Amino acid sequence: MNTPCPPFDAARPDGENPSAHQTLEQDGRLCPGKTYTIPARQGRAMRLRKGEVLSVINRDGSQIGDFWAFADGDCNEYLSMEHLRPTLRRISPRPGDALVTNRRRPILTMVEDTSPGVHDTLVASCDIHRYAQLGHRGYHDNCTDNLRMALAAIGLRPTSVPCPLNLWMNTPVVEGGAMEWRPPVSAKGDHVLFRAEMDAVVVISCCPMDLLPINGEDAQPRSLDVLLHREQA
Repeated sequence: MNTPCPPFDAARPDGENPSAHQTLEQDGRLCPGKTYTIPARQGRAMRLRKGEVLSVINRDGSQIGDFWAFADGDCNEYLSMEHLRPTLRRISPRPGDALVTNRRRPILTMVEDTSPGVHDTLVASCDIHRYAQLGHRGYHDNCTDNLRMALAAIGLRPTSVPCPLNLWMNTPVVEGGAMEWRPPVSAKGDHVLFRAEMDAVVVISCCPMDLLPINGEDAQPRSLDVLLHREQA
């Protein structure tokens, strides 16, 4: 007899790592001017006040960052790739672009990008089912669970798992409509700068993918750094 599956809960992770209980600062409020490290394979949540600016730094040059933003106080409003693409009329944001929510309101502005600007807006965050498709057996750290755990660590529960902005992920659509999984073209120390256009909660997961070369030719997940500025740089 088949055991019935429990009701789906968007906030319930399928496993656990330190993302569930470790935070960068209490309640996710970063100290301006201090560099924080998000460990490899893990995720962290941080709160931004309107007007604050966040640098996301690719310290080793090859690490992908799954990036989400939610309206502070309402996880039902979030940075939405489905709404961003038609707003920009492009599939990837550039400096100066407003990044909009599922209510088509600007939540962030991409202020600066020192990398070649190759980011992905098409691919859902990895989860246990994706790793099973790729042949992995047993639990594998994944960005979907990192999002759930990072929000829970600051007392929040998502009602859905939006598609992230995949920073530095190089998955071009090529001739015939196929997608390819390529290493990043970013370099050591490249950063992307975001300004908050409303009070927001940002979550970043250092993607733990080690079965495809999206985190470099060696498929080795690494950490990312973040730095908060009070005013636009």
